[in-house]
Amino acid sequence: NKMCIGVRGNEILCRVGPEAYETVIEKTECRPMIHGKRTIKGYIFVNEEGTKKQTDLDFWIQLCLAYN
Repeated sequence: NKMCIGVRGNEILCRVGPEAYETVIEKTECRPMIHGKRTIKGYIFVNEEGTKKQTDLDFWIQLCLAYN
C-alpha cells in the first residue's frame, strides 16, 4: 500500500529506499524529491534522459520493486 513508481510530467518518481538513494542520487539524470524545504530520502526523480532506453527504464523499475 505504498507508492512504488509514478510519472510526473516528463519524469518518473522512484521510491528506491535510503540505501539505494545514496548510490543513485549522484547520477546526472536524477534529482532528489523535495517536499516544501525538506529532502525526502529514498525518493528520486529521474528525467527523460534516464529512461530513454528500455534497459534504463527496466533498471529503475527493478530498483523500485526490489525496495518495495
